[in-house]
Amino acid sequence: MKRSMGDYELETGRVIVECCKDYKYIPAVLVANHGPFVWGSDCFEAVHNSVVLEELSAMAWITKTLRLDTEEMPKKLLDKHFFRKHGANAYYGQ
Repeated sequence: MKRSMGDYELETGRVIVECCKDYKYIPAVLVANHGPFVWGSDCFEAVHNSVVLEELSAMAWITKTLRLDTEEMPKKLLDKHFFRKHGANAYYGQ
């Protein structure tokens, strides 16, 4: 089915929801050809999440600039860092 240009906002929203199903742990997303979306329990947390996203983006850009062949972190290591703070048996974090 061909979509009209009027569905742009709807489709952008669907991509965000698809990407961030667990929005409590993923409080921001960069949408290709658009920009950042951030959220929080209030405006102060949303601004904090925006600042964190900006800093992480800068770190990623610097990393790729200095070394183009930088590989992505393996999923196993990403999961370890995530679940040690957020998992059922969390043991790390404030």
